[in-house]
Amino acid sequence: MPYTFAEDTSDAIPLHVIESPAVEDWLGTQDERVAGWVRQNGFAGNLGQALLVPGADGRAAMALAGYGTRAKRARVHFALAHAAARLPEATYRISSGLPEEDTATECLGWLLSAYQFDRYKTRTARQRHLVAPEGLDAARIEIIAEAEVLIRDLVNTPTSDMGPADLAEAAETLARTHGADFRTVVGDDLLEQNFPLIHTVGRASATPPRLIDLSWGTSGPKLTLVGKGVCFDTGGLDIKPSKSMALMKKDMGGAATVLGLAQMIMKLDLPVRLRVLIPAVENAISGNAFRPGDILASRKGLTIENNNTDAEGRLVLADALALADEDSPDLIVSMATLTGAARIAVGSDIAPFYTDEDADAQALAAAAAKVDDPVWRLPFHEAYETKIEPAIADLDNAPSGGFAGSITAALFLRRFAGKSRYMHFDIYAWQSANAPARPKGGVGMGARALLDALPDLLKL
Repeated sequence: MPYTFAEDTSDAIPLHVIESPAVEDWLGTQDERVAGWVRQNGFAGNLGQALLVPGADGRAAMALAGYGTRAKRARVHFALAHAAARLPEATYRISSGLPEEDTATECLGWLLSAYQFDRYKTRTARQRHLVAPEGLDAARIEIIAEAEVLIRDLVNTPTSDMGPADLAEAAETLARTHGADFRTVVGDDLLEQNFPLIHTVGRASATPPRLIDLSWGTSGPKLTLVGKGVCFDTGGLDIKPSKSMALMKKDMGGAATVLGLAQMIMKLDLPVRLRVLIPAVENAISGNAFRPGDILASRKGLTIENNNTDAEGRLVLADALALADEDSPDLIVSMATLTGAARIAVGSDIAPFYTDEDADAQALAAAAAKVDDPVWRLPFHEAYETKIEPAIADLDNAPSGGFAGSITAALFLRRFAGKSRYMHFDIYAWQSANAPARPKGGVGMGARALLDALPDLLKL
């Protein structure tokens, strides 16, 4: 399904976006017939209300979309999509009432309101087409919408069809589409090319582990995106209970997110040298699975005491980050569905991130607020460095005590990013309940904020 704007035609229905405090003033500009119809149908401009107003010939002359109040809109994503979900199939053209500063985000929400994951189920989506408002960079919004759909589809696909090989195929298709260079290191070749942690975590699976490496662009600052590609996580020998395993197809949400962001960057032809690194594995159980208490080697040369086989994401990311640092990029960004501690700290809707650079944090926070992609900075708290330093190895992948789990994981990863400028996101990548433009299932987190912040982060 294309996530695109409609052509402006004469039969597009004018849509008036009206805040609840402005309804009476708007009605004062209308004739008695329209005002009477609106009042009779109880339209009060509340968030999510929608109403068709017929003309003298009985056909729709206009449509109204309730926009609530700013305080109410702050409690939802894509406020206009809440009204769009209640409008009948037709083509609409926004005529008034949508604040200019909200237009891009609300139009993106409108396009995404058509999203359904229908790979395994026959469905007919309701089509509420929208004409792009004048002055909107419609092409950019369409590119962002298509990338968000890619993220959602990748996360929603079960591991039977989205294992390490399938994830590599999706990345290769993206590379081929945009003329990017692509390579993979698979199975025992990981050992030969010094990616021991990726091999260790993935070796028990029937599908061999691999490192996905995509490169695009010939000029500009170097941006390297590293995404956790754990396509399913049993927890390994420290096995998860079945309830905790139910959503583990989404443990490659970091990989999906960096691929979506990469698609945005390439389709927008941003002036950067982009690299995407994804360690793609399944954390399975068999006779050769890695064990609690094992001492593991890493690409960087640091040894790791493995105190929990369910803390595998930071292990595979460690080798990929070490490789990223060897190229001396201007910025490394890692995205990972890494810790339950992050969800306890900020819930499922916010992407916590880490950076040592105050200016980068400020730029990202401003971009996130602008595009309605919420993030929150957590600290690389130096005092917790001792928690990741065990007695018999250089590092501990699962410190005891249970406190500050997201922070200690971020500190662990920072050791492998070396001296490179580094930003890490601990995302959830999942929408827990149905909402307009955000149905239950996979969802992008942090990618749109990063895209908007890139001009500041990389001085583009």
